[in-house]
Amino acid sequence: MHDMRETGSISDRLSEKGYRLTPQRLMILSAMESSHDHISAEEIYAQVAAKYPNVNISTVYRTLELLKKLGMVYEIDLGEGRIRYHAEGSGHHHHLVCQDCGDVVDIDESALSSLKDILLRDYNFRAELRHVAIFGFCEKCRKKQSGGGGKK
Repeated sequence: MHDMRETGSISDRLSEKGYRLTPQRLMILSAMESSHDHISAEEIYAQVAAKYPNVNISTVYRTLELLKKLGMVYEIDLGEGRIRYHAEGSGHHHHLVCQDCGDVVDIDESALSSLKDILLRDYNFRAELRHVAIFGFCEKCRKKQSGGGGKK
């Protein structure tokens, strides 16, 4: 199954780098891979604690920090007051986050490729745009704000 293969690849890479594959680490990876959306540390902890009641949330945070440092996990702030995570294997994509209704729309990585080119050309800055949240207002909320006039 796809999810297990992805978990296997991260756990294989951890093992290759000399990190122990503790049951807690494997459960954290499994929780991330089985999530179809971005998952918070608290949500990961709840899933792991259901099977390992003695696990500490600091174990979850330490594991996420390690995976982030190794480039196997990315974090993103979708403006809700907590950081969310996703596994590197789930691809690069970006998000449009409505500041009014909170809707999140995924957009393809290619949508920001011209920005990446401009930053390199004009500022000699190589941006790592793997996972970006852009805040603004969706069409529905803009219509509501403008009294239904439909201005963009």
